[in-house]
Amino acid sequence: MPASKLPIYSALVANFLIAVTKFIAAAFTGSSAMVSEGIHSIVDTSNEVLLLWGIRQSKKPADEKRPFGYGKELYFWSFIVSILIFGVGGGISFYEGVTHLQHPVAIENPIWNYIVLGIAILFDGLSFITARREFNRQRGATPFWRAVKTSKDPSTFVVLFEDAADVLGLIVAFLGVFLGHQLNNPYLDGIASIIIGFILTAISVLLARESRSLLMGESVDITILNEVKKIAEQDSLIVKVSRPLSMYLAPEEVILLMDVTFNANSSGHDIAAAVQRVRHEIQNEFPSIKQIFIEPASE
Repeated sequence: MPASKLPIYSALVANFLIAVTKFIAAAFTGSSAMVSEGIHSIVDTSNEVLLLWGIRQSKKPADEKRPFGYGKELYFWSFIVSILIFGVGGGISFYEGVTHLQHPVAIENPIWNYIVLGIAILFDGLSFITARREFNRQRGATPFWRAVKTSKDPSTFVVLFEDAADVLGLIVAFLGVFLGHQLNNPYLDGIASIIIGFILTAISVLLARESRSLLMGESVDITILNEVKKIAEQDSLIVKVSRPLSMYLAPEEVILLMDVTFNANSSGHDIAAAVQRVRHEIQNEFPSIKQIFIEPASE
């Protein structure tokens, strides 16, 4: 089931507006956690742009330079997004936290922080709900973590986990500002920034692992391959089909290779007709298998 772009657009708008207000609050209050959260929102905004660019590039038609199409552009940009979350979001959050611990600055009036954090939690919460609904729509009855592992559309779970990190980071930032002000302990603000860095790093590692797997090339589920084999072997001219090989080029684009043994008495014309027949039947049953290569071999 094709993914909707709505979660990406909603996250893009929310993160951009929230980033602006966070930096305004940080300028008035000097909060390290708020600076980290502002950087986090800027990184997330850039990530949404990169995901939209990846989706657009992945839909370009095949040409001489890329005969199998541009589908893996989405996987590449999703991997870049996961690296940015770690390198920019997590790294700068750690840096801000350590710097604030070395040179603590007390927050005298946290009202700006509370206002911005309240607005951010509202918008990021709505964005998270939108992403979660889209992901739940795609996964159906599949358990959550299994759906993440088996999903071939990183744009959906990347946004979902980004929004989850947003909400967690905002809660941590709120606690850092609130406790730091109430206890008159500016070190707590720096500690909150470091915790935000840990959250971003953990999310980054998870997303990088999943995106890397897709970029390297994942096969379709074994049950689908067995069905494909069964469809091919039902043809009267086919004696045996070796285990099909497959790879996802995009969320809804699969390439399939089959080594097929035809009846020894089959003519070239008969084999060509059988290949077309089998290809049509497989694509009828599994529309996502866009390219099928059948290698004939006689007994």
